[in-house]
Amino acid sequence: MDFKHIIFTLKDNVGTIKLNRTDVLNSFNKEMAEETQEALKECEKNENVRAIIITGEGRAFCAGQDLAEAMKAGSDLATIVKKQYNPIIKLIRNIEKPVIAAVNGVAAGAGANIAFACDFVIAAKSTLFIQSFSKIGLIPDSGGTFFLPRIAGFARATAMMMLGDKLTSEKALEYGLVYKVADDENVISEANSLAQHLAKMPTRGLGLTKKALNNSYYNSLNEQLSLEEKLQDEAGHTKDYSEGVKAFLEKRKPQFTGK
Repeated sequence: MDFKHIIFTLKDNVGTIKLNRTDVLNSFNKEMAEETQEALKECEKNENVRAIIITGEGRAFCAGQDLAEAMKAGSDLATIVKKQYNPIIKLIRNIEKPVIAAVNGVAAGAGANIAFACDFVIAAKSTLFIQSFSKIGLIPDSGGTFFLPRIAGFARATAMMMLGDKLTSEKALEYGLVYKVADDENVISEANSLAQHLAKMPTRGLGLTKKALNNSYYNSLNEQLSLEEKLQDEAGHTKDYSEGVKAFLEKRKPQFTGK
């Protein structure tokens, strides 16, 4: 696929989406959002993709929305959120494959919340996460008001959103927003190592686990137990389940195919 504002690669069953508007710290315009959506859809349908990395080119992960473009849109910010960001968040959460954010620099506004929507966040030590919306009179979007209170807690999420203070990667780790902090020069290699490990695991089982976790946000206990019954039945009919049990009984390492 030929993209202008992102770099998409597929290697060793890992699809990597690299945001590439380095002159504006990889802030989103309409075209980059559409290309990101297209790349995520390709990762979703391509059976050769068994894990996904989202990262940024250059010295930033993503500075959020390109405000120059937003000003041209006037007050129609709802359309930007609806067409550019909401589809990205929905794809990240609904793709039944693990998605890793390799946060290699500043992650502000929508950039921070896209990272927090991923299954794993690996952040460089120098990374700063900023809920910058309050600085310009806006509310957090891209799932921020959904994920942050659930992950970091209501009080911390309120402070992050209303004060807009910079959150270091170490503090984000303490809050549970980040899976791992890596040296700046190692963040991409750490993400690649994790992605390649996940890509060798039983992809369908991981995807069904993700589906269960998504539903746990709002299901009652009884509803979640019923869902676990259903998803466990699906997992039990996969080739990887058969291979995993056979390998266990034969005392050998399983060779999962993601099916």
